[in-house]
Amino acid sequence: MINIKLTEVLNNPYINKGTAFTEQEREVFSLEGRLPPAIQTIDEQSDNFLRKLSGMGTDYDKHRYLMNLYADNRTLFFYIVENNIKKLLPIIYTPTIAEAVKHFSKDNDQARDAVYISTAKPDKIKSALENSTKNLSVIKLMVITDGEGVLGMGDWGINGAAISIGKLAVYTVAAGLNPQEVLPVVIDAGTNNEELLNDTYYLGNRQKRISGEPYLKFIDQFISIASELFPNVLFHWEDFGIRHAQLILDKYRDKLCTFNDDIQGTGIMMVSALNSVEKITQKKLTDHTIMIFGAGTAGIGIADLILAELKDKGMPEEEAKQRIYLYDRHGIVHSEMKGATAGQQRYAQAKDRFERLPDTLEEAVEAVKPTILIGSSGQSGAFSKDVVEHMHKYTERPAIFPISNPASLAEAKAVDIVNWTKGKGLVVTGSPSEPVEYEGVTYVIGQANNALLYPGLGLGLVTAQAKRVTDSVLLSAAHAVNDIQDLSEEGTALLPDVSRLREVSDRVAEAVINKVIEENLNQVDISDSAEAVRQNSWEAVYRPL
Repeated sequence: MINIKLTEVLNNPYINKGTAFTEQEREVFSLEGRLPPAIQTIDEQSDNFLRKLSGMGTDYDKHRYLMNLYADNRTLFFYIVENNIKKLLPIIYTPTIAEAVKHFSKDNDQARDAVYISTAKPDKIKSALENSTKNLSVIKLMVITDGEGVLGMGDWGINGAAISIGKLAVYTVAAGLNPQEVLPVVIDAGTNNEELLNDTYYLGNRQKRISGEPYLKFIDQFISIASELFPNVLFHWEDFGIRHAQLILDKYRDKLCTFNDDIQGTGIMMVSALNSVEKITQKKLTDHTIMIFGAGTAGIGIADLILAELKDKGMPEEEAKQRIYLYDRHGIVHSEMKGATAGQQRYAQAKDRFERLPDTLEEAVEAVKPTILIGSSGQSGAFSKDVVEHMHKYTERPAIFPISNPASLAEAKAVDIVNWTKGKGLVVTGSPSEPVEYEGVTYVIGQANNALLYPGLGLGLVTAQAKRVTDSVLLSAAHAVNDIQDLSEEGTALLPDVSRLREVSDRVAEAVINKVIEENLNQVDISDSAEAVRQNSWEAVYRPL
């Protein structure tokens, strides 16, 4: 029996059972009289909670109600979400979590659930981490944010805590990461959001964001201390600004186990979807021409993973780069373009490849004749009817992926693409899309939901205690997501449905473990990856105290 202070039982969300405490537990922990006499099963608790949840007005109201349960009873929270995953995943994370970010300081529902580390107090990093993990098991995974680039909404300072908390909840729901072995971390580097700086209720430091060398020095200190306290921990970076996200990843990706979902996660999902395109079109990926509309952090991350996949399929790097075109607000990224970022320069096409540089996306499609068009720009409606029909003119089965989130920022709607291409377009969206009916065929639209990827990736990495996360490991995850999908029927989605999240996560974790072992990056011996995944997956059940 666990040695627990009597006063902690009802206040500890990891062991609290509410009305499900047994007679013996109520007696041992002096709970008699502190709870109603009825002893409920977890199913009875779940049914009652869902009944009340269904009466909530808005999705944000439902989010708050669920996260209050999260703060009170982790086991029941995860049990409910896991058994209603398709309905509740959009409530606990995207798109609803955007509202939670905006209201985080004012509503103050989850402020105690994350670790807050201030760049103004570098000498307090260690104590902040130690204070926040006294009652937790060994920490295997941290989701860290500084709130500068939240969900395409910009700088939301420490309100980004909602992202770290929500992301880790998805890790547990999808892949069974033990909630006592993960840690949401918020780095408060200030904010440049004037609305927050002038908000009486804002809970973060009221100062402009620090950046450059002082910021990066602080990150170095944080990583050093966290690595010392939590050996073999996986650093998952989330919603950092463009300036710092790539710098941190580039500096540490070969030194420790680290992953940036914004840069790498979406790219992995695109590689998975492109392998489906390859199977459906019966045309090798190395023979496709790819245009990425939006050359920011996400767009470059997508290009990098596609490049890695093309190289993995045997294509020389320089030849592969000539298959990938970036299009930003100035047009096609080319060798003489001024102000190009380092990432953009990697894919800059020789200017003399064009008789005349295109002025519009439609002209770019005419010049390049892409077979695959990916949108990561956040420019609603950019993939117009003219653009799509122009693309279809040059390729029988155009792959068109308007993946910008939320749906209001998507480059096109799935229903329009299907209709404009007369059912021939292969579509993946960033937000959920309803199936589309066209001439008697139902086209199910795949969603490039990173939740299909990162939970299994994380479980595989922490199970194997991976030293690093290589491109080969990431590609193994992409292939695992793709391999699970049966593409034999017309209209089948290019990616698995989110209702298969746990199944997909297990397959991804197994593939990642096998690749980590193949590359000698594991620090524990594993003979059976499937069994290792089972043994390391946490279940939402009440355990005897």
